[in-house]
Amino acid sequence: MFKDTEAFIFDMDGTLVDSMGIWKEIDIEYLSSKEIPFPEDLQKDLEGMCFHDTARYFKKRFKIEDPCDVIEKTWNDMAEYKYTHEVDLKDGVLDVLSYAKDNGIKLGIATSNSRRLTDALLKAKGLEDTFDYVLTGCESLKSKPDPEIYLTAASGLNVEPEKCLVFEDIVAGIKAGKNAGMRVCCVDDKYSEYCKEEKLKLSDYYIYSYDDIDY
Repeated sequence: MFKDTEAFIFDMDGTLVDSMGIWKEIDIEYLSSKEIPFPEDLQKDLEGMCFHDTARYFKKRFKIEDPCDVIEKTWNDMAEYKYTHEVDLKDGVLDVLSYAKDNGIKLGIATSNSRRLTDALLKAKGLEDTFDYVLTGCESLKSKPDPEIYLTAASGLNVEPEKCLVFEDIVAGIKAGKNAGMRVCCVDDKYSEYCKEEKLKLSDYYIYSYDDIDY
């Protein structure tokens, strides 16, 4: 699995950390504050969207009057405490990070989430100096499954795409990694259980926990 690999690039939500459920809570609370009912298909529609595109989607679909930057700030304010106090790392992920450090493998993050929440999470978990390159959805990148976010991360790590192993949890993210010419390991997450068969088909590897990895 790690043969000829020079970089690990992680998605964050649902891959590095167990946080997908938090966003449903935030979406329900946010829409409720606008007296808008929560549509059950919302999370599926948002998969892979960068932070900016998600705000634009909300503004258009729900006819929200606030400008997108105000919407994004509201979400950041609502989520920051949760990311610093309630979100847990995925089981076994620290072992993968340690393996990379011990074996000269570079570490990157390519997340659709905001810079503010990504930095807050890494600081809270003591990982702010662990990753060699961190790219977020605030850097005006195209949403997954477009490969731009992974290609940009590879360039930032100075590693050829074919030498990168991506860790992802959703279909759009897996497609983004594959579209970038990288191998992809899908990390099981209950919030995308409904498309498990498609994830199994698309990914090069599938793990239920990082503890499943045979070093």
